[in-house]
Amino acid sequence: MMSEQRRLHPAAIIFNFIKAIREALFVIIISFISFKDDYLFYYLLVVAGLVLIILTISVLSWYRYTYRLVDDELQIEYGIIVRKKRYISKNRIQSIDLTASVIHRIFKLVKVQIETAGSGMSAEATLKAVTVGQGEQLRRELKVVQQGEGGEDFTRNQEELDSPSKQISWNRLFVAGSTSGSIGVILALLAFGLSEIEQFLPDQFFNQTFEWVIGLGISIVIVLAIIVLFVLYLLGIAGTMIKYGNFTIQKNKEELFITRGLLEKKQLTIPLKRIQAIGVQESIIRQPLGYVTVFAEVAGGSLDKGEDFSTVLFPIMKREEVDAFLQEFIPTYVSERTKLHPLPKRALKFYLFRSVIPFFIVAALVLYFYPQFIWGPVILLLASLYLGLLRHRAGGFRTEEKLLTIRYRVLSKNTMIIVHKRIQSYEKKQHKLQKSQQLATLNLSIIGKLGVGKHYKLKDLAVNDVDLLADWYSYRKKG
Repeated sequence: MMSEQRRLHPAAIIFNFIKAIREALFVIIISFISFKDDYLFYYLLVVAGLVLIILTISVLSWYRYTYRLVDDELQIEYGIIVRKKRYISKNRIQSIDLTASVIHRIFKLVKVQIETAGSGMSAEATLKAVTVGQGEQLRRELKVVQQGEGGEDFTRNQEELDSPSKQISWNRLFVAGSTSGSIGVILALLAFGLSEIEQFLPDQFFNQTFEWVIGLGISIVIVLAIIVLFVLYLLGIAGTMIKYGNFTIQKNKEELFITRGLLEKKQLTIPLKRIQAIGVQESIIRQPLGYVTVFAEVAGGSLDKGEDFSTVLFPIMKREEVDAFLQEFIPTYVSERTKLHPLPKRALKFYLFRSVIPFFIVAALVLYFYPQFIWGPVILLLASLYLGLLRHRAGGFRTEEKLLTIRYRVLSKNTMIIVHKRIQSYEKKQHKLQKSQQLATLNLSIIGKLGVGKHYKLKDLAVNDVDLLADWYSYRKKG
């Protein structure tokens, strides 16, 4: 038990400094654009003074931040002028995650993030830079479950556990990157970035660029566009491989350990008791190839991990491998997910109608502004009708003794497996058109990340089916 007070590694000064500079970067750039012509010298003086102040605060913040373990309690003291103390009992800790960015790995350090049930938007405590050995020691002493001895690489300890483990292959990782659809996200970010930069660049620059592009000729422009799209596609693949490189999931008693990342190595701890639902996602791109992503909805947690609102348990696997994966790691959630009760045929018209609403909006705008491009909305209409058909075909449910499985589609097809006791609320809804067709919509809620509700909706089920599900939820017996 470490009872003496300790400071973080001096590299924490670097992390404090980088964080403060990043937060002030936008103001620095805007100020440079505003004062670069007439007041550049004074601007540089102010920036130099600001950097010196940030560096001084970073050093003092590191020096005044101490931690120690006393009687199964982590005690943290921090604050330059106003001293604050935080006490975290071992019994309140839900998970302890270790992360190593590129800078951490250079100095052989890790970041320790400690979460409790009430962590909220951020972790209960974050030790920005400690040695690998100290990080492992903290995890051992703060967790009831013993997890091996400290060592050179914090991922090695988990590999030595006598427990189930599964690692993604590089071939599968490449498939995950090439089918991730991240090129759309990159294009959206690029368009947003260009729209923001545009206001700071002179009009002459855009006029010259436009004239240069026109002068190239249509064939060269098309070739350049293809090259740009291909480069963005490769960037999407690289981003996925960097994020999920060396992805490994391991189970040790009542916890799952996930290690991933090439540049920033993350190790996440997921207590099984905090899992509220298991999801199987099939994107439009991956579904024809038979690949899925398995994820979990975990109660509590924070956004400090850099994770999405759902935690990926395995980035990509074949559809037929899912049951064996769940049986090995989370047997409670094994269900007959392929044998679902489908939506009634009379619900199809509702799905088709909802899907073509975007068509009418786009068609109206195009007809008003660009009537010569009316073929665009026609293509959108066909795509919308097909999407509505896919959503109707995807919808379904199944109840087992303690499990509810529902399937729905927005763009990707999602199958959610929920244990009965995790369902927080059940609601039945009907509008007049649904009543005339003997249909209804069900809403389910569970506890999601940050402790807020996570909601699932299955539209246009037969009323009898919704009532049967209500009986199952309320433990009511028929007759």
